[in-house]
Amino acid sequence: MNWFDFSLKLPITDPTWIFLLVLLIILFAPILLNKLRIPHIIGMILAGLVIGEHGFNILVRDSSFELFGKVGLYYIMFLAGLEMNMGDFKQNRGKALVLGLLAFIVPIGIGLVTNIALLKYGVLTSVLLASMYASHTLVAYPIVIRYGVSRHRSVSIAVGGTAVTDTLTLLVLAVVGGMFKGESDGFFWVWLVIKVIFLGILIVYLFPRIGRWFFRRYDDNVMQFIFVLAMVFLGAGLMEFVGMEGILGAFLAGLVLNRLIPHVSPLMNHLEFVGNALFIPYFLIGVGMLIDVHVIFGHGDALKVAAVMIVVALAGKWIACWLTQKIYKMEGIERELMYGLSNAQAAATLAAVLVGYNIILPGGERLLNDDVLNGTVLLILVTCIVSSFITERAARKIAMEEAHLEASRSVEPEKILIPIANPDTIEDLINLSLVIRDPKQRDNLLALNVINDDSSSESAELRGKRYLEKAAMITASADVPLRQITRYDLNIASGIIHAAKEYAATDVIIGLHRKVNIVDSFFGMLTENLLKGLHREVMVSKFLMPINTIRRVIVAVPPKAEYEAGFLKWVEHFCRLGSTLGCRVHFYANEETTAHLQGLVKAKYGQTLTDFSRLDDWGDLLILTGQVNFDHLLVIISARRGSISYDSSFEKLPAQISKYFANNSLIVLYPDQLGEPQDAVSFSNPRGNNESQHYEKVGKWFYKWFKKS
Repeated sequence: MNWFDFSLKLPITDPTWIFLLVLLIILFAPILLNKLRIPHIIGMILAGLVIGEHGFNILVRDSSFELFGKVGLYYIMFLAGLEMNMGDFKQNRGKALVLGLLAFIVPIGIGLVTNIALLKYGVLTSVLLASMYASHTLVAYPIVIRYGVSRHRSVSIAVGGTAVTDTLTLLVLAVVGGMFKGESDGFFWVWLVIKVIFLGILIVYLFPRIGRWFFRRYDDNVMQFIFVLAMVFLGAGLMEFVGMEGILGAFLAGLVLNRLIPHVSPLMNHLEFVGNALFIPYFLIGVGMLIDVHVIFGHGDALKVAAVMIVVALAGKWIACWLTQKIYKMEGIERELMYGLSNAQAAATLAAVLVGYNIILPGGERLLNDDVLNGTVLLILVTCIVSSFITERAARKIAMEEAHLEASRSVEPEKILIPIANPDTIEDLINLSLVIRDPKQRDNLLALNVINDDSSSESAELRGKRYLEKAAMITASADVPLRQITRYDLNIASGIIHAAKEYAATDVIIGLHRKVNIVDSFFGMLTENLLKGLHREVMVSKFLMPINTIRRVIVAVPPKAEYEAGFLKWVEHFCRLGSTLGCRVHFYANEETTAHLQGLVKAKYGQTLTDFSRLDDWGDLLILTGQVNFDHLLVIISARRGSISYDSSFEKLPAQISKYFANNSLIVLYPDQLGEPQDAVSFSNPRGNNESQHYEKVGKWFYKWFKKS
């Protein structure tokens, strides 16, 4: 009896071995190529070339590669829209439009001339072939994600330009394809444009509202992940339904869901992880399997066609990026990164060549012949390699420059302390800390559970441990470390104060106290004792909905807030929150404070979408009742007694909040009361620092008097 009946038959057809081989490629290709300093993307493409039917014929490009490859392609476009800094994109949409138009016009113009003059093709063939030179795919986008520069200005311009270029290219493809389906009557162009515009408006209007509704009702991570994927494929499917390529629908879905999926959220981490671990590598391996290296040794026409296609595509994209750089006076490294991202040919190029290859002309020949098909796969290989190398080099330079700038700044080590006692508020407090924290600092989140000394039961300790573990699971999902602290103390407030001092906490985030009886204060004794014993920034928060579904942040700022020691810090926190959530931050303050805020925001946080309105009298805080909707976050900048910006009207604040803003998510912030007058006054204070120093002296005198009394 033969116990081992094993015979190796190529190509492998067993699903188990196919999937195992693909996983091994995804695992070992980056490890091997790292030593050779070759980008991972090239490794995946070359691995596909080796194992494909044109290589060693180990695997056939079966339906699994088509399915996962299409998912990976949609994933690349979706992540490109999702990762985009919308504030920066809106500022640079003009540049993105110019780059997109140039990246379409220049290659298609050069291509028409070369296709007719050198390759001797007809007009229709030349138009379709030239449109292939204009299109590009963000194959190198995972590189900018890996280097952490996906929110750089040049990346936003390149991604926005991709949407413009591919839309125009696919319109050309749809028109050429329609001409051979009997659809190219006079109304065809108009009807196609109407369908695309209508569908785009439908996605932009409905998808965010559906997403916001879903995220407010379901907080399960798996359900949210599946929901997002369903929305991506719904957008792609609808776009294919009207005659366009699904990549545009996937990209548009990423753009409209951008605000609902913060860059630092657990959901974002899950989406990136699954895409980069499985779907995108599958797509890249599938692209490699299409490449036939034997074309290099084929007849002369194939080499000539491939050489013309490669030269025109590379030169056309470089000219477009160079012109964009010169028009907007950008740096050379930005041109290099834009060129790297906009250089790779894959998705739309494959779609165009396959459509042209399958069109049979009346004479029996194909619209795009075998030479063009072979030249296209060689074009994909060369442009993907060039794109990956250039993007890798440019992204590394930019990342090193940004790291050097950050290292040269004297930034105070950030430590955000989150006391945890209520299981219902843990997720809200942790998510708030994730969106305001400095992502460039490590180990800056601390979760604290305080146990009373007189509580001897083990249940309190076990309950606190579960709370801390729940908090750690949330931050781990976002790939952010969290330090867990358990402390025994006489009371909760004392434990928080001592832990804040012991671990040098710079900020404390707590949940809003729930009144137990009628004589209980609005903020509670814990908050009041905490404010008396701790002079660092304290945020008292209450969220009625997940923070990622907030549409606007309303910040009410009292007079003279700019002279507080913590002014710069809280402005940075809420500008960072607005930038991360992609929502607008609306400041309400008097004329003098507004001037300081505008100067500071313009100088340091220009990428944040901001508005400024007058609130001349702090006693008129109730006028905000008409400005704050149910899906807005109201932030009230308060102050401790005796501080510079303290006002007697603050005494009415608890009653006003409980009566007029009970149905709103809100944060009451008490800024730092430490340090020298801030440099912020130099942005717009015509009286210089003397007034700031005077107010600080007065504030310190009042504080000492208040403490003695």
